[in-house]
Amino acid sequence: MSNSFGKIFRITTFGESHGAAIGAILEGCPAGLEIDIEYIQKELDRRKPGQSKITTQRQEGDKVEILSGIFEGKATGTPISIVIYNEDQKSKDYAHIADKFRPSHADYTYHEKYGIRDYRGGGRSSARETAARVAAGAIAKLLLKKLGVSINAYVSQVGAIKLEKNYKELNLENTENNIVRCPDDKLAEKMIAFIDDVRKNQDTVGGIVSCVIQGTPVGLGEPVFDKLHAELGKAMLSINAVKGFEYGSGFEGIEMKGSEHNDPFLIKNGKVTTSTNYSGGVQGGISNGEDIYFRVAFKPVATIMKDQASVNEKGEAVTVSGKGRHDPCVVPRAVPIVESMAALVIADFYLRNKSVKL
Repeated sequence: MSNSFGKIFRITTFGESHGAAIGAILEGCPAGLEIDIEYIQKELDRRKPGQSKITTQRQEGDKVEILSGIFEGKATGTPISIVIYNEDQKSKDYAHIADKFRPSHADYTYHEKYGIRDYRGGGRSSARETAARVAAGAIAKLLLKKLGVSINAYVSQVGAIKLEKNYKELNLENTENNIVRCPDDKLAEKMIAFIDDVRKNQDTVGGIVSCVIQGTPVGLGEPVFDKLHAELGKAMLSINAVKGFEYGSGFEGIEMKGSEHNDPFLIKNGKVTTSTNYSGGVQGGISNGEDIYFRVAFKPVATIMKDQASVNEKGEAVTVSGKGRHDPCVVPRAVPIVESMAALVIADFYLRNKSVKL
């Protein structure tokens, strides 16, 4: 029941980490949209495992296959079905936790809720599922490009190493220049060294992915329960390992007075705009045409290679430790996931507002 997201531009994902394949069914894509398969593949390549020394060494090609909904390079308006076959599962790496619950994983909750769980890589709870979101999100980004909307995410913090610069001070085109996906090369070197050190110590670390959406028109978002920032929050919090979401001034805004925090309106080049943007591009749950910016906090990856106390399915005390291939820090690979989920939200709200003819 909870495997779908969106109302008009709607995805339903399927598959498990160690199953035959993962994939998505995308409905609501406007007929006539040109579908660039190479672009979709490039987006998947940004998320796929085995990219560098600071990511999991699982080797998946993540080759995308489109089974329906596209004819002669364009969307037909019918459901687009996407499949990505799993190629490098090592299920034996999980045999030791077949009846044990890993701390801070979904093992215990899935077992209690369903009475059965796929312990191989976490099954459906695995972040492997996000590859399907990235593929569908790439199509959303193709639509938004036609509408003049751009979405750029980047790593702004790893552990206590924080990028202090505002996104307007950065060249976001530099994000892909390094393996940690931080647009500040000098700070990126520190982040990479820190993650690698954590990895060598058989531990993990968390971080923050920042994102900015530019070019959105005024009027996206629905009162009262489908506010734009609420849907963005839901989208981000649905990503594995996410512990927090804030937009605009976020939590830091509480330190300001209303006279400081309000965004004064003015006319610039014949258009209504604001002199500041503490609102983060959203007012009353509806986009106001300014940049939408937000931050997403990711916890340290739960699988560590150190012994941890736990229990098994019989309620007995046991010791567990991770085996196999895992990310020491998830944020470098989370960047395209954050962008994709943001794209799905904006595309859906745009289609709620009007029909798009391409």
